[in-house]
Amino acid sequence: QVQLVESGGGLVQPGGSLRLSCAASRIRFSIYTMGWYRQALGKQRELVADIISSGRTKYVNSVKGRFTISRDNAVNTVYLEMNSLKPEDTAVYYCNAASATYIYWGQGTQVTVSS
Repeated sequence: QVQLVESGGGLVQPGGSLRLSCAASRIRFSIYTMGWYRQALGKQRELVADIISSGRTKYVNSVKGRFTISRDNAVNTVYLEMNSLKPEDTAVYYCNAASATYIYWGQGTQVTVSS
């Protein structure tokens, strides 16, 4: 079946950086819109950033200028480069793959920003 496997989460101090990766398998990766969502404790899941097949990107206002989403269709992987991390970025980050017909989710990776 389709798999989205996230990696790269962890504990980082405020102002630090992390790079998340999401490797997809068993989908036509290049045609999917790939996204990163996050869900903080007690809050709803929100879209952080997404990237369509052409490479156009979209970001939630709170991460603009700090996060960068990118994709490598040759290795079926989407990335989220996170810089200048803040405590409010603490959440479980989920990878998402969406087409006109299907939506898939990864299992999530925890990002904790704390001193």
